[in-house]
Order: sequence, then C-alpha cells, then structure tokens
Amino acid sequence: MAHPTYNAPPSTPRTFGAGYLFGVPVKDMGWFASLLMGFATGFLAFFAATFVAIITILTLNSTGHRQIDYAYSYSRVGLPVGVLAGILALSYLGMLWIRRQTRRT
Repeated sequence: MAHPTYNAPPSTPRTFGAGYLFGVPVKDMGWFASLLMGFATGFLAFFAATFVAIITILTLNSTGHRQIDYAYSYSRVGLPVGVLAGILALSYLGMLWIRRQTRRT
C-alpha cells in the first residue's frame, strides 16, 4: 500500500506576491542571506550578459563586419549589466529586510 503522503492533494504554488520568488522565501531572509543573494544575482547577470555579448561579437566578426574586440563584451556589456542587476537586487532585498525589521518593533 502506498504511503499516505503520495495521495495528498497538490499544494498551491507559491507566488511572488506572497513573499516567494520561484519557491524561495524572499521575505524571510536575514541580512546575510539578502546580501549573498544580491551579489549572486549581480554575478549571474554579469556572466549571462558577457556570454551573450561574446556570442554576438563572434557572430558579427564571422559574418564579415568590422572586427570587434572581445574585451568589449566584458567592459561595455557584462560589467554594466552585472553592476546594475546587483544594485537592483541589493536595493530590493535590502528594502524587504528593512521593512521586516521595522515591523517587528
């Protein structure tokens, strides 16, 4: 006989409005977890934007356009996108943390 938890009704998915982002409880994170997640978001955005920029430059260089230096993918695409995403993530998570701290008092 199957374990009774296998027959449990499906739970409702946690949404962003309820303090969850893709199932992660964003509202309940402490200051260190918020800081860590903010920097991780910036790093992820930096690497993703740099990858897309390298592929774009590779395509443009191989199709016969003028030769573009690959260093532009880091300095002019990856770095600004990563810094902007990190600042936005840190400000949002910091706002949630401050709001949570002020509600407790």
